[in-house]
Amino acid sequence: MTDRSSLYKAAAAALAAAIAFPAAAATSAVAADSTPAVAADSTPAVAADSAAPAGADHAKTGGATLPRIPLAQFQNRLLPHSIADDHGVALGGIGSDLFHEPGTPNDEFWAITDRGPNGTVTVDGEDRTTFPVPSFDPTIVKVRAHKGVLKIVKALPVRARDGRPVTGLPNVPGREDAPYSFDGKTQLAYNPDGIDTEGLVRTRDGGFWIAEEYGPSLLHLDRHGRVIKRYVPQGWPGQGAHSPIKANLPAILNKRTYNRGFEGLTISPDGRYLYAAVQSPLSNPDKKTSKVSRNGRILRFDLRKDEVTGEFAYRFEDVSSFDPQSGGKQSEMKISALTALPDGRILVDERTDRLARLYSVDVRTATNILGSRWDDTATTPSFEASPDVPAGVTALPKTLAVDLAKVPGVPGKIEGVALAGRRTLAVMNDNDFGLGTFGPDGRLVDSGVPTTLRFVRF
Repeated sequence: MTDRSSLYKAAAAALAAAIAFPAAAATSAVAADSTPAVAADSTPAVAADSAAPAGADHAKTGGATLPRIPLAQFQNRLLPHSIADDHGVALGGIGSDLFHEPGTPNDEFWAITDRGPNGTVTVDGEDRTTFPVPSFDPTIVKVRAHKGVLKIVKALPVRARDGRPVTGLPNVPGREDAPYSFDGKTQLAYNPDGIDTEGLVRTRDGGFWIAEEYGPSLLHLDRHGRVIKRYVPQGWPGQGAHSPIKANLPAILNKRTYNRGFEGLTISPDGRYLYAAVQSPLSNPDKKTSKVSRNGRILRFDLRKDEVTGEFAYRFEDVSSFDPQSGGKQSEMKISALTALPDGRILVDERTDRLARLYSVDVRTATNILGSRWDDTATTPSFEASPDVPAGVTALPKTLAVDLAKVPGVPGKIEGVALAGRRTLAVMNDNDFGLGTFGPDGRLVDSGVPTTLRFVRF
């Protein structure tokens, strides 16, 4: 039997510096799978900016698509022998967020996977959340869009302080849905280090910050992807983590809805503040309230003070007018990305699975509700149960910036948004690892939805 602890140590040593994936690596991965690379996008560029930055080739192609790379092949190069069977799943989910580092080519971005392939099956009348590849480790990747192909040039698995992979398994029984094997028949163990990664920024010193859904929490990582500290809500019940925990986020975040924690993350132009969005209204006081509420929250985290210093009300659109095909389910509305603009405003990616629109907001004109009665679970009616934004609270003012539903070639489920030049945005979808159904042989029948990055004039 392979000594797993020695593998962790070997992987940690191998990853002491960022692992580079040359262009040939992605090409060989595709060849090994015998699946041809996705052809260059034939969709015309979307209002291509005549002042497009040098190095970005979107004026010709409009975007780029990730080739099919077997998941085990990808991860086992980073963490040897960590995936024995990927059940036919390919690398995906890297559109969970997108970040462009200032001073780097405008066709290169940092991106991050979510917790890994997961789905739902019904066993004995019970819906169960499945993890077909439970040893998958959320990974930060650096990608380059070139001639219609999205190439991975660097990859950093997220690891705990001691070097072991964090994985994407849930943390606390009763707080998250129990994890099961791909067929829903075998319950898997919880993992106090597990994270459902959804937001990513890189700081000037080369480190990273991640926003994730389980805690919900913010994680500070070094330049190699190792967790320095994890920030969770006050009263978070997790135990046994292998990285330092600091419970100083507002306790009201413990009311986050299942699978609806932190989703968007951005950093202010001066590098001082993080802004993190809760994906959906909190279940405050209960889940029924969350399903119909339109009142969301965006938090400001001061990197100098190492704490949250601001909390702002975000008013979601009415789903019936935003997406008439949603069946009127307000819970379909989500925030999936935040992007700071040079002038201090923030772009908010508000969406359903079908449609997405980007709104600009300005925190300088909104009420800071941190520590107010709206952070107290005893307040009745709660902030989320209020039919409108409560009296005395000024919500973040919203201005429609880009209606992605009207841009040709933009895929559904946009979760990554980044600036790619003065007047250009890059947007990328989360393809959920192509998860469809599993055949009788236990192999995935892929959904056929690729990971696609598109450039859009802003």
